Amino acid sequence: MSPLLYYALPALGSYVMLSILFLRRPRLLHTPWVPAFCPRLGAHRGGSGERLESTMEAMENSMAQRADLLELDCQLTRDGVVVVSHDENLSRQSGVNRDVGSLDFEELPLYKEELEVYFSPGHFAHGSDRHMVRLEDVFQRFPRTPMSVEVKGENEKLIHEVASLVRHFDRNEITIWASEKSSVMKKCKAANPEMPFAFTISRAVWLLLLYYLGLLPFIPIPERFFMCFLPTIINRTYFPFSCSGLNQLAAVVSKWLIMRKSLIQHLEQRGVQVIFWCLNEESDFEVAYSLGATGVMTDYPTALRRYLDNHGAAAWAS
Repeated sequence: MSPLLYYALPALGSYVMLSILFLRRPRLLHTPWVPAFCPRLGAHRGGSGERLESTMEAMENSMAQRADLLELDCQLTRDGVVVVSHDENLSRQSGVNRDVGSLDFEELPLYKEELEVYFSPGHFAHGSDRHMVRLEDVFQRFPRTPMSVEVKGENEKLIHEVASLVRHFDRNEITIWASEKSSVMKKCKAANPEMPFAFTISRAVWLLLLYYLGLLPFIPIPERFFMCFLPTIINRTYFPFSCSGLNQLAAVVSKWLIMRKSLIQHLEQRGVQVIFWCLNEESDFEVAYSLGATGVMTDYPTALRRYLDNHGAAAWAS
């Protein structure tokens, strides 16, 4: 045996053993985050499968099902009002080819009478409330309800307005910064560093890389929420690519990479709450909770509430 292998093999063996030890017992190295709330039932776009998305009626319906978290997207109108809207352009939601930022709040059009549920293709939501709502009104209506506020673009005025509203309504601990982009998240954290924040896409990729290299147990995690799609919905209710072959490949690869119970358990033990989206079928609820997820984001809060009530103890124990 060469001298290099003589020293390298024991060192590698020790590293692997320590990595496994701290992966299973991370609290030997890290003090876990203390959750301010536990989101078992999250309502995607306010509960967009049962009422028109992002409306006050949808949120009221979700809260009637004892939702623990409202997931919202925000845009800024021309006159500086933060509104709850997934899209910047209003074509899909209202049939009007205008951007939210090109209109004053009072000029915003009504939603269409029905909207297709994005994660349940072919299914449509209806509702009597077709009005776009101000984030301020949502905070006033549900003052102690945890919410995830996603900022999609690098609109610094929007970010600062959201941060200011969160402070004004004393919601720092129960309002989550969410964004796919790390550049946007950096600005969000600077605007209000007291709010918990979720992993961005690039940070999630980094997390997986650290996990498979065995380094994750040794690295601090500033995020408090890991919100991720459940790989089993790809090519069924979620189609990230236009090509069917790419969707099939993505389903296989992401399932192999993400659906690791040891990863989920490690994050949970460190106080990082894991929420899978956007699940609308009972079989997917079952998969998510069996992996050890904190909660599920759904378009159908009534269906998820029924599942939780029927599987209460088992779901909590997963």
